[in-house]
Amino acid sequence: MSQSTEQSSTIWLTAGAHEKLKAELDHLKGPVREEIVTRISEARDEGDLKENGGYHAAREEQGKNEGTIRQLEAVLLKAVSDQPADDDVVAVGKVVTYKFEGDDDDEAETFLLGARENEDYVDVAVYSPQAPLGEALLGAKKGETVAFEAPTGKTLQVVVLGATPYTD
Repeated sequence: MSQSTEQSSTIWLTAGAHEKLKAELDHLKGPVREEIVTRISEARDEGDLKENGGYHAAREEQGKNEGTIRQLEAVLLKAVSDQPADDDVVAVGKVVTYKFEGDDDDEAETFLLGARENEDYVDVAVYSPQAPLGEALLGAKKGETVAFEAPTGKTLQVVVLGATPYTD
């Protein structure tokens, strides 16, 4: 499998993000699902379902919960948390430091290259490997200058200052 095919079929998560998403899935499949089923059953016992607002609200909530469960299951099915090599090469799972060509080093920016699902669980910005900057930097080494097309259509040049494996 090529690197780009492998990256599009997998989602890199930090170990912490993976654990928290798994816990959220378990909570939605357990207590949340049970509570919704109980509310649906209680509303059904009230009789006429056509004009039973509680029943319809609970059914709508059930649909949203089941959709979220399917989403989390899909993410976790594709998720990997393998630690990348510590070799100063930009790869998924690394914290990347870069600057725009011509800027001073003190204007450097840092981000984690990985799935957006990491955002709530890390203290650094997260860029997708499919984003223009993330895609352009994949495989670049420390010290290299890489060009990429910004969403505005302008071609920008960035210099890789470092790429280190993310640690929780």
